[in-house]
Amino acid sequence: MTNYTKIVKKQIEGIRLTLDSILLVLACTFLIVLATFVQLDITHFILPKGFFQGENLIFKDYLFTYKFIPQIPIVMFVGAFLGKKYGIISILLYILLGLFIIPVFAIGGGPQYILEYGFGYILAYIPAVFFADTILNNGFSTKNILKATLVGVLIIHFIGVLYMLFVASIRHEGWLFMQSWIYAQSGLKILYDIVFSFGALFATRYLKIILWFYM
Repeated sequence: MTNYTKIVKKQIEGIRLTLDSILLVLACTFLIVLATFVQLDITHFILPKGFFQGENLIFKDYLFTYKFIPQIPIVMFVGAFLGKKYGIISILLYILLGLFIIPVFAIGGGPQYILEYGFGYILAYIPAVFFADTILNNGFSTKNILKATLVGVLIIHFIGVLYMLFVASIRHEGWLFMQSWIYAQSGLKILYDIVFSFGALFATRYLKIILWFYM
């Protein structure tokens, strides 16, 4: 069996339970916590509305800056890197930390956080990692990475929105509030989550090859 074949076999089998793997799980949990409080200013080129309306525009009008929190791409990375089993354990540790130990969620923590509008996104990390890694078990081809990215990100946003609607209905919030909340949390952000999650999974393919080569 060639070294490359052994590496691919290890990738499919996933990480085995050792002291090193336990440390990896804890490190990935910390990475999720860290990503919760990191904000990246993503600046890129756009065609503004004024371009189509014949307005006189300057260079800065073609630039758009989006404040992006990279937690979803990090969760996708953790799931792909650790595999569904240990990836889900890492996410569960994050959830348990936030609910019962320290406030590691975006706006706090504690058992009462279950009734926060955004908690559904956190819960959705579990099925997202499960289904995304199921796809990646067939190999880290570009096609599978794209499929895993789309499935994982869309699951997170779909469940997140449904959970928000459920909590909002309990609190008797109006539809205008729900619309604005959905736009803020699952509007343009979905596109950034897809792009950066794809990049994270693509990088994971090579990171796992390097790691497995030395294991």
